[in-house]
Amino acid sequence: MARRVFFSFHYDRDVRRVVQIRNSWVVRPGDDAQPFYDKAEFEEAKRRAGGIEKWIEEQLKGTSVTVVLFGAETYDREWVRHEIKRSYELGKGLLAIDIHSVKDPQLGTDRQGANPLSYFTIKQNGRDIPLSNLYGTYDWVRDNGYANMPAWIEAAAKAAGR
Repeated sequence: MARRVFFSFHYDRDVRRVVQIRNSWVVRPGDDAQPFYDKAEFEEAKRRAGGIEKWIEEQLKGTSVTVVLFGAETYDREWVRHEIKRSYELGKGLLAIDIHSVKDPQLGTDRQGANPLSYFTIKQNGRDIPLSNLYGTYDWVRDNGYANMPAWIEAAAKAAGR
């Protein structure tokens, strides 16, 4: 089943890595894996300074999963945190993919950053549990995201009951 996916990431630092990942399924000739669809028009969001929160809400509508693509500085990004929080509140499937090893065509690979899902905790049995312990986290290169991301997305959607 094709899924509508929202991609959350640090635009300025990681956009060239993200474009490779978002478009990876398009360049696989003969692959019969179901494509996934995303609503993230991130290029436009950057131009609308005052309307980012509204834009995020519009982009999340109709999606079943939020994929957090994180690099060296994604953890500290206010809007990424907002997107994770809203996705959780809306009951979206969530997963995080570490992209620091993806080669930026201009800058190469990057240093590893903290998982943004670790920023949020929920109470379970009186203990604070980070979202990173509850939702899948993968490494694009090590875990072969090219071949496996559609399955990760499908698993996240099913886990959220979508």
